[in-house]
Amino acid sequence: MFEAVRQKIGAVEPAFVGEIAPDGSWALDFDAAPAALADNSKLKTQNPKLILGTAFSFVHLLDFLGEHHLRFQLPPGSRVMETGGYKNRSRSMPKEELHALITERLGVPPENIVCEYGMSELSSQAYAPGAPASSRRVFTGATKRPAGWKPALPVPLHFPPWARVQLISPETGREVTNGETGLIRIFDLANVFSVLAVQTEDLGIRRGDGFELLGRSPLAEPRGCSLMSHSELRTPHAALK
Repeated sequence: MFEAVRQKIGAVEPAFVGEIAPDGSWALDFDAAPAALADNSKLKTQNPKLILGTAFSFVHLLDFLGEHHLRFQLPPGSRVMETGGYKNRSRSMPKEELHALITERLGVPPENIVCEYGMSELSSQAYAPGAPASSRRVFTGATKRPAGWKPALPVPLHFPPWARVQLISPETGREVTNGETGLIRIFDLANVFSVLAVQTEDLGIRRGDGFELLGRSPLAEPRGCSLMSHSELRTPHAALK
């Protein structure tokens, strides 16, 4: 998918920094990733970078950079897209904290960090643009939260106009009201010759005509292409299992 986008916009050759772990799963190449981030740092004219990855891969990368005291200031206009959740592949953290670490260690401002939600069973994805830096404040254990402070609400995810999302109560099977939690159900008119609707086991909060993603239902099995082994991805119809 990203190769098709790269060719369309005429971007330079990309760098894939994943590798196959001993158990056959995908892992991050900690030699290739820093090299890719720094490959044009010495050029007089620096090209903006687009960094795409799952949330748990970003946690692994940011932890590695922190342990080795590495920081990058990516060129102006650089963007990050994170997707996929944590899937028990790393520690989980609030999205606000993850994005703050991306800003701190990669030099990408919060407004240039985009969230994506989608799956192989859908032809369309939902996106949430980054929130302005002024709306985000992250506190560590050494920083005291002021009295009455509340974290800013995440920017809601939205599907394109030809798709609709519902948040369904697992108890009643009906749509929840604004601010309530339910299972995410998507209707996608772009799913030609495929299923029209997908009922997920992902939890979300209704936010107007969009939604805030919370993650998998506690009793649901972790799912996602990033959990598949290299051999499974090479097997026909593996994504439909």
